[in-house]
Amino acid sequence: MAKLESLGIKGLESVHWYVHDLERSRRFYVEGLDFAEQGVSSPELEKQGRQKSAVFQAGNVVLVVSQPVGEGGRAWRFLRKHPDGVGTLNYQVEDIDKTYRLLEQRGATFITDIQRHTDDKGGKLAQFSITTPFGDTTFRFIQRDGYKALFPGFVQHEKPRGGNNRYGFTHIDHITSNFQTMRPMLLWMEHVMGFEKFWEIQFHTDDVAAKQKREHGSGLRSEVMWDPVSRVKFANNEPLRPFFKASQINIFNEDHKGDGVQHLALVVKDILTAVKEMREKAGISFMPTPGTYYDALPQRIQDLGIKKIDEDIQVLRELEVLVDGGGEHSYLLQIFMKDAAALYKDPHAGPFFYEIIQRKGDQGFGGGNFRALFESIERQQKSEGRI
Repeated sequence: MAKLESLGIKGLESVHWYVHDLERSRRFYVEGLDFAEQGVSSPELEKQGRQKSAVFQAGNVVLVVSQPVGEGGRAWRFLRKHPDGVGTLNYQVEDIDKTYRLLEQRGATFITDIQRHTDDKGGKLAQFSITTPFGDTTFRFIQRDGYKALFPGFVQHEKPRGGNNRYGFTHIDHITSNFQTMRPMLLWMEHVMGFEKFWEIQFHTDDVAAKQKREHGSGLRSEVMWDPVSRVKFANNEPLRPFFKASQINIFNEDHKGDGVQHLALVVKDILTAVKEMREKAGISFMPTPGTYYDALPQRIQDLGIKKIDEDIQVLRELEVLVDGGGEHSYLLQIFMKDAAALYKDPHAGPFFYEIIQRKGDQGFGGGNFRALFESIERQQKSEGRI
């Protein structure tokens, strides 16, 4: 297929969450992850949209979190079908009319026409939304020309409230979504969004790889699509036979009640300090990693061609941080939080989780760690009697 003209995406501006309990989210982001609360929705917007919202920010990670107020609003419609989850991804674009025109030519399904707003200082904002194959997650495209508020009806606090980003979050590295079948989404990303293939992998956990006579095992096929201009990346997973129904990708789909965003990867400057303090000061729980992973890590670092890392393997073991890479002294460090349902001890909080990542040269996706992550999730699902 010929390379398509770029939509002119500048970057991912914000992620819009729909939740049952905004106060719980406020405590998690402000007290747990040390985000600052930047502002809230106005009473007029809450009445009009039938939902109340707050905006949390750390570095360039901006999260809009909305809770229904009565019935009929977007948050209420999403939560009527799903647990808490990501409902909208908001992108800044260079030229809203061009983006609209290209998407229309490529057969995108529009939720709205271009909506235009002006603030009291003459700033302009134009935006529109489209549906996606990401279940009930939609995409919104936004052009700003001096418009300061994050969205019409947003009330900025005089001073940010709460956190000071002590963990050093900088930006969202990538978005990972799970599908029962991902080919329609990959084709849509290519033919409608103009994204390109960046990376792919498929594997099974040791249960299947060892060809033991087991009744379950987790496998996936994963493919990463990206926009080379903005460098926005989507990692996309589907279950891999033979144990499709027992795959943790399929279990996510069942828990989420459809396809959707599984996790966001948040970049930090110093993952070891961040994870240590998250555990000690905020009580954040992460997916466990078996000691055998670290027993094998020195040889694995050699086999991957990394040869040498700056970190002490004993410290990595204590913090359960994972390592992957593919070149001399080029690697990444990553760890995965437990999902929201486990963190909050509430199934309505959903199966979404956060990844924390620090890149030290490597631009991959921790393919060598996928098996370790899957086995960790699988152990948790077994302990909960879900497989």
